[in-house]
Amino acid sequence: MQRLIILIFCSLVVIQVSGQIKNPDEAIVRTIADRIIENTTFAYRDAVSGKIFQNANEIPENVEVRFADHFTEWGYTLGVLNMAMINLGAFLKDEKYTNHPIKHVANGMENYEFFQKRFKNDRPHYRWPYGQLWAMKELDDCGAMGASVIEVNNIVNNKQYRDYIDKSANHIMKVQDRLPDGTLVRKGPHEMTLWADDLYMCVPFLARMGNLTGDKKYFDDALKQVFNFTNYLWHPGKELYYHCYYSDLDRNGVAHWGRCNGWIMMAQVHLMNFLPKDHPQRETLLKNLERQILGIAKYQNGDGLWHQVLDKPDSYTESSCTAMFVYSIARAVNEGWIDKRYATIALRGWDGLKEHKITVDGNLKDICVGTGIEDNLVFYYNRPARTGETHGLGAIIDAGIEIVKLKKSMGR
Repeated sequence: MQRLIILIFCSLVVIQVSGQIKNPDEAIVRTIADRIIENTTFAYRDAVSGKIFQNANEIPENVEVRFADHFTEWGYTLGVLNMAMINLGAFLKDEKYTNHPIKHVANGMENYEFFQKRFKNDRPHYRWPYGQLWAMKELDDCGAMGASVIEVNNIVNNKQYRDYIDKSANHIMKVQDRLPDGTLVRKGPHEMTLWADDLYMCVPFLARMGNLTGDKKYFDDALKQVFNFTNYLWHPGKELYYHCYYSDLDRNGVAHWGRCNGWIMMAQVHLMNFLPKDHPQRETLLKNLERQILGIAKYQNGDGLWHQVLDKPDSYTESSCTAMFVYSIARAVNEGWIDKRYATIALRGWDGLKEHKITVDGNLKDICVGTGIEDNLVFYYNRPARTGETHGLGAIIDAGIEIVKLKKSMGR
């Protein structure tokens, strides 16, 4: 029955989307992206009354607001989404998708000072609209969003954006906490904790910064992070990454969490996208990526999906990590980085997402919410999984793009 629904969905979408599209996978990606655009308001909501303000200058002095929708927020998940939208616009040659992240970045840059002037130290900066834009504290605040601003600035060339990019680079290179060997860490949840997530929160930015400036120090630091993170987090027996490493205890956490493994894989793919082909460590990076791909392949289930805790098949199947793996593997095959025989891993993953996780109206189900670190597996088992959570939307768009390319190369 589910297969029939998916087939009907694909047929309807093909009819509905821009006339002559015959590729059902492309139609699905368009529907997902169109839904995001249609539900982005760039407005603000009174936290008490729910009243909507269309621009910041309408907000009275004593009124506290939130973003009216999640897609207007300024945070790492929106950075991932912005880059995916730019990729989609370039792939489809459709400015509608490219213009969405351009408008998103412009909206943040035009409005953050309004909220910065009202800022009070009664809550963390990330609970204020655009707080992460002006008050960089962690890589979450500036890494992925900074990478997306580089992509936007490549199109619009705005000095204010370049100033933000340089500020982000300064934070990552000189301000963010590091271990003595240069590995990027956080002060929480315990002193100098290494989070697997942070490889994505720095490497895609560093790779683009190297490409933007021509300065090899950014590529060198990105490579250092990949290899150091692997040294601390990789479990050679299970061929998976741990979610964290506690430097104060010199031990790992308890979970091979799905999305953190996805962050690491996508970070390496982003670096491969920009690393000069003659870089002496490119082959070492590629071998590291291929080893991870073949490692996670062992944990794909019969529906083509991966689980919230990768080595725990009684944990729920989770969409964001599945989309990240599909994107990364399909991209690696498309670029000729790994043997084309491994394409089936990505293809089966995409089939599983279409059959079980993508809704008829272009939403994505079962995306784990933002997740911290705890030392019990129950925490990871019980993290809520929601429909439309922004943690999975950029990855599903990128996955769809690479699947369309992959099938075309295979004559499908």
